[in-house]
Amino acid sequence: MNYIVKCLSFGLFLGVTMVGCNADFLNTQPLDKVPADAVWSDAALSEAFVTDVYNGLRDGILSQMNFDCQTDNALYSFGKQAVNEATVSPSNLGDIPVMTEWSAMYARIRAANIALANLVKPKFNNTNGVADRMKGEMYFMRAYFYQQLLRYYGAIPVIKSPYTLNEGDFTVPRNTYEECVNAIVSDLDSAAILLKGKTLTSGRATVGAALALKARVLLYAASDLHDIPTAKVKSSVIAAATKPELLGYVSGDRTARWQKAKDAAKAVMDLNQYGYKLNLTAPVTSAEGQQNYINLFLSRNGGEADGIFLKYNIRTSFDDWASWYPRNNMPNGYHGWTSSEPTQNLVDNYEMMDGTKFDWKNPAQAASPYVNRDPRFYASILYDGAQWKPRTADGAGIDPAGQIQTGQYEVGAAGAATPYNGLDSRNSTIENWNGTWTGYAIRKFMDPDPTLVDQNIRQEVPSIQIRFTEVVFNYAEACIALGQEAEAKKWINAVRFRVGMPAITESGAALVARYQNERNIEMLFEEQRFYDVRRWMIAPAVLGKQAQIIVITGKLKPGKTVTTYKYNTDNYSYAYSVQDLGTGKENRTWKDNMYFLPISRDEINRNSKLVQNPGY
Repeated sequence: MNYIVKCLSFGLFLGVTMVGCNADFLNTQPLDKVPADAVWSDAALSEAFVTDVYNGLRDGILSQMNFDCQTDNALYSFGKQAVNEATVSPSNLGDIPVMTEWSAMYARIRAANIALANLVKPKFNNTNGVADRMKGEMYFMRAYFYQQLLRYYGAIPVIKSPYTLNEGDFTVPRNTYEECVNAIVSDLDSAAILLKGKTLTSGRATVGAALALKARVLLYAASDLHDIPTAKVKSSVIAAATKPELLGYVSGDRTARWQKAKDAAKAVMDLNQYGYKLNLTAPVTSAEGQQNYINLFLSRNGGEADGIFLKYNIRTSFDDWASWYPRNNMPNGYHGWTSSEPTQNLVDNYEMMDGTKFDWKNPAQAASPYVNRDPRFYASILYDGAQWKPRTADGAGIDPAGQIQTGQYEVGAAGAATPYNGLDSRNSTIENWNGTWTGYAIRKFMDPDPTLVDQNIRQEVPSIQIRFTEVVFNYAEACIALGQEAEAKKWINAVRFRVGMPAITESGAALVARYQNERNIEMLFEEQRFYDVRRWMIAPAVLGKQAQIIVITGKLKPGKTVTTYKYNTDNYSYAYSVQDLGTGKENRTWKDNMYFLPISRDEINRNSKLVQNPGY
C-alpha cells in the first residue's frame, strides 16, 4: 500500500512540475478535433463540415419503427404508441422520431448556421463557386430541419445565427406560424439561386430539392389545419387556443396561399428534370404497374427519375441502420423482426383493379380478398399466400415454395388433419416472438433479390425524402382547392395509369376523398400520412379507430391430402375474419390536442419564453 501511495504522489508531483515548466501546456489542441479557423480556411475541411450536416437525416424514412405506425396504416410490434393512445404530454413524448425531436433538429440547425456564418466571406479559394454551392446546401438543410419541426409542433423559434458563449440571453420565443413559413421559404429561395446550374453528387441538395420542399411547405400552409378560421370550426381545442398565430394563419387570403402552393409545385414540374412514366394515356397492365411501382421505391430501372432528394445507404457503412430495414421489418419466418406491420385498415383502402372500393360485404371479394387488387398492394404488402424469397435453411424444408404464411391451416388427410401454424404467424415453429399481430408485413422498400438473406446482409435501397410524385400530388391538391378539377384529375390519373389503375372521374367532395386515398396508397410508408390526416383535419375519423387485423384459417377440402403446406385454393377453403387488435395491445383514440404535439417539458424549462401547444 505504501508503495502505491508513493507512486501516486510522485505522479502528481511530476504532473504539477510539468505544468509549471511548460507555459503552453494548457494551450495544446485536442488530437481528435480540427480548430475552427483551420476548418473554414480549407475548402476540403469546410466541405466535410457541410457534409456532416446531412447526417441529421439519420435513417430517413427507413427507421425500424416506420412513422406510419403512428397512423391508421400500421402498428408497431414492440410496444404501445402514446401518440395513438393520445397520452402524450410534455413529460411523456412517447416514441418520438429522431427527425422530429426538438434538440436533435436544433443541433443540426445550429451547425447549418455556423457554416453559413463562415461561408459569407470564404477564407479559401472560391474556385467555381464552391463556397456558394455549400451555402446553397446549408440554406436547404436549415430549411429542411425547420420544416420538420414546423409540421410536427407548429411554430418554432427561428434562429438564423449561431449562438456563442458570449450571448447575453439564450431564451427566445416562438415565431408566428406565418413567420416560420416565410423564413423557410426565404431559405429555399436562396438555396435555389445558389444551387442553380451546379453539378452535385447524389444525395445532396439541388435546385429541384429546394423548389420541391418549398412546394410542400406552402401546401401545408394553405391546408385546413393552418387556416385558423377553418380550424376553429373543426376543433374546440384550436378554437380555445390563446396563441392561434402559433398554429396557422389567423387572417389573410387563403386562395392566394393555395395559388402560391400550386405555383411552387409547377415550378418543379417546369424544370423537366424529374418524372417516371407520367406521360401515359391509358393504364398499363397489372404486372407492369406492379413493376413500375417497385422501380420507384427501389430507385432503379428508370424509377430513380422520380427521386428529388434521397438519403443513400451503403452496405459497408457502420451507421446505416436504414440498410437493415428488411431485417427489421421482414416476417419472423425469415428471421425478421416484423417491427412495422400494415393494418387491415390500410389493406381495405386498396381498390379493386377496376377502381371500385373493396367491400367485405361482397361475397366474392370476402372469399378472395387478395385477388384483383390495385397492383401497388402486391408491391407494398406481404400477405398470406404472397410469393416471396426462398426461406433460410431451417425453413426451406417446411416451406419450399417461399410463400408468406400468417394463418393456421390443416395438414394431413381431410377429416383426420392436424393444425399447422404458418411460419410467419405468432405461433411459428421458427420464431414465435417476432410474429405479426396484424397478419401482414411490409414489402415496400425491400430489395427482392433472392440472394440477399435479409437477416444478415444489408441492402442498399435509398431513403426517399422527397420525390417528384409528391410534387405532382401537391400540385393536384392545390388545383382541387382552386376549383381546377380537370387539371387535378389529369395528373392524378397520370400517377394511376403508371401503376395500371383506371382514371378517376369524381368531382367535388368525392374527388377530394378519392385524391386523399390515392395519395395515401401511393405515398405509403413515406412519412406523409401522419401529417396529411392532420392538415386535412380528418384525423378524428381515421385515427380514432382501433387497429384492425386479419385472422386466416385454411381447411382442407373433402378428399384432399397435404403433407407439406402450400397456399392452394384447389386443396383449401380459406376463411378470413377481420377483428379489432384489442385494447390490451394498443387502445387507439383521438383527442384534438394531438393536432400539434407537445414541446418537451425540458425545453420549456430551459426557455421561459416558449409557449406550450394548446391542450397540454
